[in-house]
Amino acid sequence: MKRLPLIIFAILVVFLVIGLTLKPKEIPSPFIGKPAPAFELSILSQTERFEPKSMLGRVWLLNVWASWCTSCREEHPLLIEFSKQKLVPIIGLNYKDKDPEAIKWLNDLGNPYDFSVVDAKGKVGIDYGVYGVPETFVIDKSGKIVHKHIGPLTPEALNKDILPLLKKLNS
Repeated sequence: MKRLPLIIFAILVVFLVIGLTLKPKEIPSPFIGKPAPAFELSILSQTERFEPKSMLGRVWLLNVWASWCTSCREEHPLLIEFSKQKLVPIIGLNYKDKDPEAIKWLNDLGNPYDFSVVDAKGKVGIDYGVYGVPETFVIDKSGKIVHKHIGPLTPEALNKDILPLLKKLNS
């Protein structure tokens, strides 16, 4: 009976050690290899609407962002530089934001997106399994999600994971 607390403590330590070895940025997405969820949303500051099916036949990125997101500000200069290469279309998913703040943010910091769509209630983000902003999805020519990056993009993630994948998908 006196050993029970020690056994419980030992089990908790084992779980803690296992948890510390996990990489939270590498949470597997159940959407990898599956069609990107369909939606139809308004394009920020325009009257047109966008549906992912209009991108069939093209590789593209969906970057989830918000003006209130400090990590989005961190990745933004990298997105600006990446967008200048014009390798693939970058569609922004403006998540749970207010249009005036989003427009001001893009005007102040620059706009790396071909355009951004408005997900004011966060429903599309939920459909895509977004844990938090920013997140970036690589979507192939057939409309399937082939990669998900959680958190701000970094030069390492871009060069090691995303760029080689885009080259492969576009070849």
